[in-house]
Amino acid sequence: MARQLKLGAFMRPVSLHTGAWRYPGAWPDANFNFRHLKRMAQRLEEATFDAFFMADHLAVLNMPADALKRSHTVTSFEPFTLLSALAAVTERIGLVATASTTFDAPYHVARRFASLDHLSEGRAGWNVVTTSNPEAALNFGLDEHVEHGDRYRRAREFVDVVTGLWDSFADDAFVRDVEAGVYVDPSRMRALRHKGEFLSVQGPLNIARPPQGWPVIVQAGASEPGRQLAAETAEVVFAAPRRLSEAQAFYKDVKGRMAAVGRDPDHLKILPGAFIVVGDSVEEARETRARLDALVHVDSAFGSLSTMLGHDVSGFDPDGPLPELPETNASRSAQARIVAFARRENLSIRQIAQRVGGYSGLAFVGTPQTIADGMQEWLETEGCDGFNVMFPFLPQGLDDVVDRVVPELRRRGIFRAAYEGRTLRDHLGLPRPENRWFPAPAS
Repeated sequence: MARQLKLGAFMRPVSLHTGAWRYPGAWPDANFNFRHLKRMAQRLEEATFDAFFMADHLAVLNMPADALKRSHTVTSFEPFTLLSALAAVTERIGLVATASTTFDAPYHVARRFASLDHLSEGRAGWNVVTTSNPEAALNFGLDEHVEHGDRYRRAREFVDVVTGLWDSFADDAFVRDVEAGVYVDPSRMRALRHKGEFLSVQGPLNIARPPQGWPVIVQAGASEPGRQLAAETAEVVFAAPRRLSEAQAFYKDVKGRMAAVGRDPDHLKILPGAFIVVGDSVEEARETRARLDALVHVDSAFGSLSTMLGHDVSGFDPDGPLPELPETNASRSAQARIVAFARRENLSIRQIAQRVGGYSGLAFVGTPQTIADGMQEWLETEGCDGFNVMFPFLPQGLDDVVDRVVPELRRRGIFRAAYEGRTLRDHLGLPRPENRWFPAPAS
């Protein structure tokens, strides 16, 4: 059987493109309208997408007011609230939420995701982030952002604590013996008693073990510490390469690290972000992309570039080259990616901003057939295991993928025609983790 694509839908904001809300026929309030979000989740489920992926920010993005006023990212639902509501109106699609290891407590995170997994009957996923936006620190009692290396060391410890808390109860701990009056077997419960470099957590968690054992662990870092964290802990990686050669190198590197830490490389799915614009012809799709890009205001473009570089570019000559920048304490992989892109194509700051202000990552722009050609090539040459799809505008951009691209992928036999299981782990082909305290008896 041919390898099968895994497809997530990157839905916060509903489109990463800063002109999306202005496109003719688009829903300007799609990012903060539950009726719209419900309709989109249900359409994605009809198309058998693996997951609805909701990223998150813990601050209004640090950009000038002239850029901020043009952004559709300034308001968004809190992820757990939204995904809990969506769990009630969907049945199969996975529900992935972002939670920060820098500004949250592991007991809170473990409890929320365990609850979401129970509410959705095994469809939850945790997107582990260290939070790159320095403005977030000011919302959590800090005067400056936590140092990059410390954030990743804390994240590694944080994941161990959360998964340990999910293992607090054996699957058979809740006996609920009405006649004997015994609700839970204490011998099948375990306190974590963790004391580490950053965290001290007693446990046990006050909720039964999640249906999936652990909600699926998702991670997006591409820096050196991010890659190592993924190899050690992640089950899905949301990557951001622009070229197939870059993707193949990333794929080989991260999966290659897994053997050294005793993990099966097939237990990690790498899903690059893919911006998809569909047309009846390649020329029509390119014209649609050009119309969309033209809606990006210059203020928004420079604001987005400053955010992604972790450095304010307003004082530089906009028509000159990007100067050498100090290493950022925000997202180092994003900064490195943009700098390399600018040097490679010899772009001015204004040109870089216009690209970044729209969307500068991997894009498939064409007919359903040419888009499927590209996705199939990436899959079959080990550039990825699937994609986290980004839509240019809503609802039409999403409908184009569901109604036109997905049928072409199915025709080629590289995407499912129906869900074969019920949980997110089933969709992704991931094993249920064994409980560290209460392993299953040997068969």
